[in-house]
Amino acid sequence: MAITMTPAASDHVSKYLKTRGHGFGVRLGVRTSGCSGMAYVLEFVDDIQDEDQVFESDGVNIVIDPKSLLYLDGTELDFVKEGLNEGFKFNNPNVKNECGCGESFNI
Repeated sequence: MAITMTPAASDHVSKYLKTRGHGFGVRLGVRTSGCSGMAYVLEFVDDIQDEDQVFESDGVNIVIDPKSLLYLDGTELDFVKEGLNEGFKFNNPNVKNECGCGESFNI
């Protein structure tokens, strides 16, 4: 089981953690939402829980809870810029369908 980041994503997160001044890394998870069933959750994390799994990618800690890991195993987190838009892209090999707006997915 593994969660990874591209160099672009780890660089972006590293810069924000430095600007923020503290933090252990980022938490990646899923929650029930949207028209397809699940949505990604990405947030800074300062403290980890005993059950959390921690993956390191290019010097950035990625924290994930066991429930979310079932849905996100093998996911690569990327940071992309397309024209005036920029943001994180989740390359999740487990996804079977995504909604048209890109906000949710199902396995």
